[in-house]
Amino acid sequence: MSDLSHQDHQDHDHQHGGALDVSDITSELTTLSYEVQERIALITIERPEALNALNADLLYELGVAFELAEADLDVRALVITGSGRAFVAGADIKNLQRLSDTFSGREAALAGQDVMNTLASLPIPTIAAINGFALGGGLELALAADLRVASRGAKLGLPEVGLGLIPGYGGTQRLPRLIGQGRALDLILTGRHVGAEEALSLGLVNRVVDDALEGALELARLTLKNAPIALGLAKEAVVRGIDMTINQGLEVEADLFGMAASTEDATEGTTAFLEKRAAEFKGQ
Repeated sequence: MSDLSHQDHQDHDHQHGGALDVSDITSELTTLSYEVQERIALITIERPEALNALNADLLYELGVAFELAEADLDVRALVITGSGRAFVAGADIKNLQRLSDTFSGREAALAGQDVMNTLASLPIPTIAAINGFALGGGLELALAADLRVASRGAKLGLPEVGLGLIPGYGGTQRLPRLIGQGRALDLILTGRHVGAEEALSLGLVNRVVDDALEGALELARLTLKNAPIALGLAKEAVVRGIDMTINQGLEVEADLFGMAASTEDATEGTTAFLEKRAAEFKGQ
């Protein structure tokens, strides 16, 4: 998880005279749009003519957008989606064709992984609104989010082996951790696409709805009711603990529980419960 908490964001921004002004940065983005509404950062990938395929510019701008969300104290959740018929239909094949040696391929994979890791390490809830095709790098992007909401017509898959490649942006690592080794190998070795309902039965997506974006925003709004520091610590407990023994994971959980218990939000949350009122969390 990121070392930069929302309390750190607040301290940083108070030193610099208030909330982060991102308009100068977002006005220069050409492959995606970034906006904040209801404390939710909404990233919309906008390469519909290429089914939102990942290229170098888009990967760079995704990294910028994720960092903007992390640095903004007003942002308490993030939703990412695509414009048109696709979430992201994969990596740009023309770019892949240029990877003619081991070194360039490895560097390309590491660059993509770095962007996915930035999303995965955000200390806020992140949700992929899968509005259409989520294939290859697109599915790997969705896998780096905490939660996935798919439209009923969505198609998901990792078809890289059909191109003589393998998933390189985290798919071989995140997919088996999410749905299990056998199910992951089924998808990776066949390269087949699955529909939204099968993805739901596999545990690949969390919800199937008519409108993926609205479903994702609804889910994000549910998280906004909760204490932001607790949300970040809960994510950290899960992510750190998953590769540990149960006893090691319980130690991590106890440490992070102690951190959560010491916050003003914990005092507010327990007091509000006893007073039978809604809690007003401040992220402190």
